[in-house]
Amino acid sequence: MNILEEVRGARTIGIAGHENPDGDAIGASMGLALYLEKQLPDVRIDVFAGDVKDSIRRYMPGIEQIRFDYHTDVERYDVFFDLDTASDRLAGAKPYFDRAVRKINIDHHESNPGDGDVNYIRPEASSTCELIYDLIDPAKITEPVARALYIGIITDTGVFKYSNTSRHTMEAAGDLISHHLTPEPGVLINEIFYGKTYLQNQILGRALLESMLFRNGTCIVSVIDHRTMEFYHVGPKDMDGIASQLMLTEGVQCAIFMYEVKPMTYKVSLRSDGSINVADIARFYGGGGHERAAGCTCNALYHDIINNISDSIDIQMKRKAGKQ
Repeated sequence: MNILEEVRGARTIGIAGHENPDGDAIGASMGLALYLEKQLPDVRIDVFAGDVKDSIRRYMPGIEQIRFDYHTDVERYDVFFDLDTASDRLAGAKPYFDRAVRKINIDHHESNPGDGDVNYIRPEASSTCELIYDLIDPAKITEPVARALYIGIITDTGVFKYSNTSRHTMEAAGDLISHHLTPEPGVLINEIFYGKTYLQNQILGRALLESMLFRNGTCIVSVIDHRTMEFYHVGPKDMDGIASQLMLTEGVQCAIFMYEVKPMTYKVSLRSDGSINVADIARFYGGGGHERAAGCTCNALYHDIINNISDSIDIQMKRKAGKQ
């Protein structure tokens, strides 16, 4: 796939990632937008996104160009890129994708069915930013493009420690670093991946304090309700990293973190050490993701959600035991 060939003749291009965008969704969107702006200076390029956490907003190049209100005066884009998700999670950008003359879907989630006219879905890739890197001309990468893609790669690989990190991932990251990132890579990693505000540390502490082990200590769960979020003055973007922190508990094979977005509606994050395919579980409940990191939204009482997910884990474990 050649991105410049795919957009040949376009006068308007739209780009969007999934709702509640993480570093990969925003990094891929801005990396692609900044690259196309340089190569196609006469083409209008609009980027759409929901709210972004402050640390990413602070260091992501071109962030001021993003249309956070999802408003545009373009009736129908010639090309629309759906990045890091299937189109059902494009939030306010979905109507623009649906009406576009040409729809292009680029993603690394195995749960993505591919609903574009052109679909480039590679589950073996560490991130959508890695895929964008592969699809553009490395000789034409500028520092802002490199920084945007690097931010996406470090966030989706857990700073290269997750199992989705490959030799190619490291080679791509090394090439991006060679563009003299500003600030330097160490600062980006500390500020974006590890850095937390005082309130984010408080809600993390609350989630850890109220977590519970089950299935003989092989699973851990923590739930934050809306009242608690209001008490700490935190929102969805402040919940990043809690599920992964729970997963670090000794002996745990699967971590479940949930927070309430409205009465009896919970955003669920699932993590696994590989013994359980959490993407399969999330997909069953209308979500998706990767084998070791996935998510979904569930409408029920939190203890019913936990019981249902626990049953799904049991089914997976029994199937696995039966194959051995």
